Amino acid sequence: MEMNLVELWHGMSNLVRAVVIVLTLQAVGTIYVGLDRVLMLLFAYRNGRKFAKKAGPLLAKGDFKGALGIAQEHRGSHLASYVVTGVETFEKHRATGHDVHKSAELAARALERKSENLSAELNRGMNILASTGSTAPFVGLLGTVLGILNAFKLVSQQGSGGMGTIGVAIAEALIVTGYGLMVAIPSVLVFNSLSARLAKYEAGLQHTKSELVDNLDSSGGKAEGGGKASKREAEAEKSTAAPAVKQTAVVTA
Repeated sequence: MEMNLVELWHGMSNLVRAVVIVLTLQAVGTIYVGLDRVLMLLFAYRNGRKFAKKAGPLLAKGDFKGALGIAQEHRGSHLASYVVTGVETFEKHRATGHDVHKSAELAARALERKSENLSAELNRGMNILASTGSTAPFVGLLGTVLGILNAFKLVSQQGSGGMGTIGVAIAEALIVTGYGLMVAIPSVLVFNSLSARLAKYEAGLQHTKSELVDNLDSSGGKAEGGGKASKREAEAEKSTAAPAVKQTAVVTA
């Protein structure tokens, strides 16, 4: 049986139309959130690689002020925002008289708070995908129930119970359930895919945080020791301090 969408719409009751509108809004929300998060991740990877290429050598040498200057020019990068938060917090507490280890610990706390805020930003809109995937089938089923009730209402009005009377109405009602499944299935798939990618990206940022704190602590201790540390110890420290942003660029790629 051939179905025309316009005819289906006109044949629906107002309650079923409301259900279809809700499902359409959920579908639009799924498309918007999916595209928004995909584009965000693409730009985040690109900006992170650009920043790592410029700031990585400076962080490897312990030139945190130089890396901070580059980070301030790449405010759109999450990696750069980590460097800005960590280095600025570290230098601020060093200037107030805290020792290197205490300043590095306070920088780690600031980065932890930054991580929480960033995680909320990265997962913005994901609740829409989760809610759509779990509720759309039931919303569609509600539309089908309302449509069947409308079909029986037609039977009572026309005084005939033949399939010719209610067959089309029931078919129209069942389409709403199909529509709900068409909205829910892609939502679940998109949610699972984006959740995995966001988790991988956040893990890379967490790795950056720990490496940055380690570099601040070790490089700060080296600077504080000045001439007391031997040349061999300084070279060994430098060779073992890996640039955090380069490692993160590999992890998140």
